[in-house]
Amino acid sequence: MQFRQLIYFVAVAKELSVSGAASKLHISQPPLTRQIQLLEKELGTQLFIRSIKGVTLTYTGHLFLKDALQIIELTQQTKLRVTQSQLGNSGNIEVAVFGSVMFGTVSELLASFQAKYPKVRIVLHTMNKGEQIQALREKRINLGFSRLAVNTFGIGSELVKHERLLVALHQNSPLAKNKKVKIKDLEGYPLVLFASGQRPNFIDSILNLFQKNLIQPFIKQTVEDSVTGVAFVAAGFGGCLIPESVAYLKLPNVVYLPVSDVPKGFIDLNCLYRLDDESPIARNFLDLLKAYKKS
Repeated sequence: MQFRQLIYFVAVAKELSVSGAASKLHISQPPLTRQIQLLEKELGTQLFIRSIKGVTLTYTGHLFLKDALQIIELTQQTKLRVTQSQLGNSGNIEVAVFGSVMFGTVSELLASFQAKYPKVRIVLHTMNKGEQIQALREKRINLGFSRLAVNTFGIGSELVKHERLLVALHQNSPLAKNKKVKIKDLEGYPLVLFASGQRPNFIDSILNLFQKNLIQPFIKQTVEDSVTGVAFVAAGFGGCLIPESVAYLKLPNVVYLPVSDVPKGFIDLNCLYRLDDESPIARNFLDLLKAYKKS
């Protein structure tokens, strides 16, 4: 059974006339008649009753018409899905995030992408940097977001945003009266630092920053993530050095001040991807990211 035979059959069934269907299909009547006869022979049943006035559907013809219409509709939907998939307009995109990267820019990016490509399903995974790289290599995700630079074969990195380093302080802290602080202002100040996942990570960047300024940090608490760190600040346990986007987190008694003497690019937010990823959806996301940065 050929697909064009279904098209021909439906046309005749709707027109109840072979000549009328041939005109609609822009073909001559003999080949249309021949294809209907071949279809009936293959099915082993008569689909039409012929008369001088035209044709009418047999009982079997009525049953077959329902199935033929469903097959044609399903085929058209499949063709549309394939076309949309090739354009990156439908399908899934697997995205890995971790901790505070979901604050601010990344959530805005995902929302913008979803608005532009509503038929694409964004599947989010929680993975630290090491897990993201492994998942990219194994083709389990398309994209990942990390704050640290990555120099790994086969993995590309697109800058999302330069983020400032901030310090979260309790509003009653003497330092909270300032508009900004310097690293040396934090000498001897109790700090809550956070670290998780594969080293080196954010805490190592902070420790290196203190070392370069010849300061020994006073680490009062070490926690798993930035949210817990800021919660400890709200409880009066000290200060917490954080990426700028964490300041979206509003907790009672917490103020955020920029650390002014930190070099640009200290905690850049990056989008990681496979260099050999041929997914149109992933390419569309990276194109949107580049346009977002220019806006």
